[in-house]
Amino acid sequence: MKRSFRFLAAALPLLLAACAPQLVRIKGDAALLDAQAAREQALAHTDHWTLEGRLGVSDGRDGGSGGFTWTQDGDSYRFVFRTPITGRSFELSGSPGSALLQGLDGGPLQGPDAEALMRRALGWEVPLHDLRAWVLGLRADSGPAELAFGDNRLPSLLQQDGWAVDYRAWDTARQPPLPTTIFASRPPYKVRLSVENWTIR
Repeated sequence: MKRSFRFLAAALPLLLAACAPQLVRIKGDAALLDAQAAREQALAHTDHWTLEGRLGVSDGRDGGSGGFTWTQDGDSYRFVFRTPITGRSFELSGSPGSALLQGLDGGPLQGPDAEALMRRALGWEVPLHDLRAWVLGLRADSGPAELAFGDNRLPSLLQQDGWAVDYRAWDTARQPPLPTTIFASRPPYKVRLSVENWTIR
């Protein structure tokens, strides 16, 4: 079933194309880490939002890319992924302990773990649990994390749970600022999120 989305790989290099890395990475000192802790405290209860943008994933050989809408309502979520050429889409929805994947060949799939469901159906390795925090520019609750900062004094690199999360751009017009371009990698897996619109409720 996962090969039914192999045609997405044609557009993937465009979405995952490397852009110039940030030249400045500052190891977190007390002031930077205190500022990040304040950001995390301010966003700690931000759990009702809608995020729209583009997503690319790759396992080093196959992958996919397209537009997405991610709606988070507390612990419940709905993630809709749309392919750019054919207009096909699939939807992942659920809550802790329950996930439903619809829109793929073979009919709906259900399971207790959304990440395992994506892996089984599409071959995509996407750290959905941690990504919920990372997409806000926060450390996830999955274990120790290391941070480095850019010259904007916002996180530039977050290393956690075996993943390197590279923050390429931020919306600094918001307070607190939110990331707009995020690269996450754990070789050979790569995930890129490009945010076009945040709506926080």
